[in-house]
Amino acid sequence: MARELVNALEDKKAENIVLLDLRGITVFTDYFVLCSGTSDRMLRSILKAAKEAMQIKFDVKGKIEGNPSNGWIAVDFNNFVLHIFSPDQRKFYDLEGLWAEGKVLLHVQ
Repeated sequence: MARELVNALEDKKAENIVLLDLRGITVFTDYFVLCSGTSDRMLRSILKAAKEAMQIKFDVKGKIEGNPSNGWIAVDFNNFVLHIFSPDQRKFYDLEGLWAEGKVLLHVQ
């Protein structure tokens, strides 16, 4: 499922996509998928594509927190959480650093 999500993100030109394996590190999810977009409009487009991909292919609806104007949207798809960031917010929160114990399974620049 996470790989399908990555494909949808790539189609919408999301930047710096990272699939991070957190199994055995945290109990609330297995994976993080992180990506960035350069504008509010792009963040909305990435969010829409992600929701549609998961709904159509897997009949999964995510729980959304945040909004594009804040520069960080988190979508909980149960066994993985998608984080869509503006570049500034991604740098500030540094989830890759915070969860550095996780294994990077995929990194698409």
